Amino acid sequence: MAMQKPDQPGRFPTTHWSLVDQVGSAEGPRKREALDRLLVSYLPALRAHLLYKRQLAPEQADDFLQEFVATKVLQKDLVARADRRLGRFRTFLLTAVDRFVFNRLRDQRAKKRAPGGRLLSMEDWTGCAEDSPRASAVFDVTWARSVIAAALERMRAECEAAGRADVWGVFTSRIVAPLLEGAEPIDYRVLVERFGFGSPIQAANALTTAKRMYARTLRSVVAEYAEDEQEIDEEIAELREILARGSL
Repeated sequence: MAMQKPDQPGRFPTTHWSLVDQVGSAEGPRKREALDRLLVSYLPALRAHLLYKRQLAPEQADDFLQEFVATKVLQKDLVARADRRLGRFRTFLLTAVDRFVFNRLRDQRAKKRAPGGRLLSMEDWTGCAEDSPRASAVFDVTWARSVIAAALERMRAECEAAGRADVWGVFTSRIVAPLLEGAEPIDYRVLVERFGFGSPIQAANALTTAKRMYARTLRSVVAEYAEDEQEIDEEIAELREILARGSL
């Protein structure tokens, strides 16, 4: 199983609960395809959680995730036991990974006693790295980045298909690059020359169009794993909160 770096969002699946249902009901190749699509989306955030929240070494985190997938996801059919009535799928998966890794660490230390003869306790596990904002938010931040990346990619593809490279160009120059890369927003006069606008006002109007397009696209991405309009609104609000307190 190939692992991705924490800052590399995975490919976003088509519909999360639909894929979960497929994993629970399908057989053979269809089941494995649905499972692979779920894992590609969630593994980067789970790995980041183990690295920064649980402070595991990269090799140890990869080994635990591989074992988790092999023994819990594949052998025990963990995904089929997820229930949307009990909360978000990502919370279900994160809790399962935490319990799995805690048990593995406890078993390892039971064999060779922790320093001072004390076995690993739940306090050891839940207390590590709690004082680090990046550590405590890393799973949510990595997840939120994957949602934003999916929305941006979808918007870029729509602009390209519609022949509106100018809309995408203004959006990346004025919004995306400054927010995600710390770049300075490009002056409208430069954008006029670069994308063939008639005036800076026309370029500014294109940015307004781009913002509306992005809001619609983000909503469409969230709608693929949220159950209804209220949950979509709540999820978008939570994404904003996560990214506001997290470090991009």
